[in-house]
Amino acid sequence: MTELALFTHVLGAMILVGGLVSGASLLAFARGEARLLRLGYWTLLAIALPGYVVMRVGAQWIYSEQGWDAVEDEPTWLGIGWIVADAGALLLLLTLLVGGAGVYRLRSGKGQGLLTAALAGSLVILAAALVAVWAMSGKPE
Repeated sequence: MTELALFTHVLGAMILVGGLVSGASLLAFARGEARLLRLGYWTLLAIALPGYVVMRVGAQWIYSEQGWDAVEDEPTWLGIGWIVADAGALLLLLTLLVGGAGVYRLRSGKGQGLLTAALAGSLVILAAALVAVWAMSGKPE
C-alpha cells in the first residue's frame, strides 16, 4: 500500500508543478490578451489546486502509513516538505483569490496588475516546490 501512497503523492506533485508552470507561462506570455490571462488563471485553478490536494493527501497517507507520526525527531527533509506544503497552500489560495479578482476586473479592461501578482505568487510556489523536490529526493539530514 505504501507504493500506492507514494504514487499518489508524486502524481499530485507532478500535476501541481505542471499546473504552476502552465498557468505561470500563460500569465507571463499573455501580453495583455484577456483570453490568455483568463486561461492562465483557470489553469492554476483547475490543474494546480487539485494537484496540490492530491499531493497533500498522498503525503499524509505516506506519513501515517510509514509511522512518521510516532517519531519525535523528524528528519530535515520531512520538515522542509511540511513547510513548503503548508506555506504553499496558503500562497496558492491567496494567488487564486488575487487572480480571480483580476479575471473579474478584466471585464472592465482592468485587472492586469492583479494577474501579474498572481503570476508572481505562482512563481514563488514553483520555486518552493522545486526546493521540496530537492529535499524529498536528496533527503538532507
